[in-house]
Amino acid sequence: MAGNDLRLIILTGSDRPEVQKAWQELLPFLRDATGIEVVGAFARNQDIPPDVSADLVVILGGDGSILRGCRQLGPRQIPIVGVNLGRLGFLADLSPEDFRDGLELLKTGKYTVAEHLMFECQHHGPNGAIHTDLGLNEVTITSGGSFKMLDIQLLIDQEDVTTFTCDGLIVSTPVGSTAHNLSAGGPILRQELQVFAITPICPHTLSVRPIVDCASRTYCLSVTDPPVGVTVVIDGQIRRPVHRDDQIIIRKAGPTFKLVRLPGHSYYNTLHRKLGWHGQLDYRERRRS
Repeated sequence: MAGNDLRLIILTGSDRPEVQKAWQELLPFLRDATGIEVVGAFARNQDIPPDVSADLVVILGGDGSILRGCRQLGPRQIPIVGVNLGRLGFLADLSPEDFRDGLELLKTGKYTVAEHLMFECQHHGPNGAIHTDLGLNEVTITSGGSFKMLDIQLLIDQEDVTTFTCDGLIVSTPVGSTAHNLSAGGPILRQELQVFAITPICPHTLSVRPIVDCASRTYCLSVTDPPVGVTVVIDGQIRRPVHRDDQIIIRKAGPTFKLVRLPGHSYYNTLHRKLGWHGQLDYRERRRS
């Protein structure tokens, strides 16, 4: 391979048969393509050796696969190309056909890389245990199997903001704003913003509304007298029980999520296609001729 070849890491982010089938079809295509070198292919949750370097990471799957891929990369975030084999695909925006057609653009550098906020979540649990996770979408505290309303205290930079009485609370990045945050009535945030959205799930008080604040602050969550079943969920994939006196601390991470966009694949273009933002719906009854 020539020294100026485009070096790719492939992550098959799911064990689903359609993902494995797509990989088996894509591999010979990439091997036969000129100017491409596949330096490694890794399954979900498989460690990527630190000596494996690449220009781009191609992730096969859906948005969940990209969330797992970010954790696989850890602090060494490499620009990601998402090939959608899932359902909605806000981040994994390219179809397999789009990826094949756009390979020449990738080889010639005719793409943009948008850098997005990631978070670090520290769960201070019983007996001084601290779990630290890097995430992209959101941190959610949920009543889970307890089926009880929760009192969740929010501190921002150690200032007492409020105690939410609700079924759960979401702290979301702009990238995660179109995920669980959106379904809970939270705001859609442009992905490049450096902010967090705090959205209560089914709040007891109707005057309680989502809060948006800057990402340079530190957010601390705790649950007053949590019943059994209360859980903190990170990016929908990491789950831990929440106990009395636990603290969930969320702050801006050092690494950023780097998303590759080909020409014609902008943020609002994605919203148009994924959310059906094609224009005003016509509710008027049409007259029969």
